Amino acid sequence: MMRFLLGVFSSSNYWFIVIRSTAPILLVTLGAVITEEAGIKNMALEGSMLWAALMGVIVSAWTGSAWLGLGAGILAGVVIALILGLFALMLDANAVLCGVALNLFSTGGTVFVLFALTGDKGISSSLTSKTLPFIKIPFIDGIPWIGKIFSGQNVVVWFSAIAVVVIHLILTKATIGRRIKATGENVEAAKAAGIDPIRIKFFTLAISGVLAGIAGCFLSMGYTSNFTSGIAAGRGYVANAAQVVAGGTAVGSIFASLIFGLTDALATYLQNIGLPPELIQALPYLVTILGFIVVTLIRDRKEAFRKRRLFEGKLSRGRLEPLAGGSPAGSPPVGGGNLP
Repeated sequence: MMRFLLGVFSSSNYWFIVIRSTAPILLVTLGAVITEEAGIKNMALEGSMLWAALMGVIVSAWTGSAWLGLGAGILAGVVIALILGLFALMLDANAVLCGVALNLFSTGGTVFVLFALTGDKGISSSLTSKTLPFIKIPFIDGIPWIGKIFSGQNVVVWFSAIAVVVIHLILTKATIGRRIKATGENVEAAKAAGIDPIRIKFFTLAISGVLAGIAGCFLSMGYTSNFTSGIAAGRGYVANAAQVVAGGTAVGSIFASLIFGLTDALATYLQNIGLPPELIQALPYLVTILGFIVVTLIRDRKEAFRKRRLFEGKLSRGRLEPLAGGSPAGSPPVGGGNLP
């Protein structure tokens, strides 16, 4: 078993699959991070991915353009996110429950629309959809091992890398990023500062819809070449868990997403050693959840230790201050003094 794992981890093909598997999770995790920073949880990421995957396949097949399909998929992802905003922000409904309801609607709704338009049941077998391009990088392609990992990846993989930089700059450098964080930390204080929290939250939902739309199109137009029922496979829910581990940062999203990507790629190889297929399908999600639990426990323990040290330091300073500064006016001196 150890020899098998060493062979897998030293394979360039394994790391190629890791990057490919990480890209869609990374995109939706970034979407979850930016909405969470604004104080609203986008649980409808799964639904956005499903509708994007379907619309990307349908529009690309009808128009013959993968880019028009991508545009339609992004639009579908944004619409689902804005519907969540309509219910959660304008009608004051519970955002989590609305998100789950939209996901359930999307699971059945995408299958119904596919059947109504094409007659296909569960898989778009009658549609000759286009695929998003794979990019060969000339100066990397010739490098042994590394060239096989990075050259030939789908364009969405590079979109996800760019998205990390963009979201990082938005949250740390841009004025809108400060407004997003202010809204997430204290809505009333944000209002007092002249910020419109509803507009900010709608903005972050739209951004998350764009990211989920790209991820969904990648699943049906890059990862595979057709739409299948439930193609998102819980990635939207995983992303909402990953954003907790990411700690509200774009860079943290990379490491949180890699946990899923590493195990998802490993599951591909485990099919060759006779493990039950049900276990192999569940493995990426099981390991990801366990990884998130471990990372969260370690982070919470460090935070508790930091707070305890801070409290002990304040307590020590509080005890020393009367000794160093003397007794307050009108009170007996420290140490008892001359008793009457």
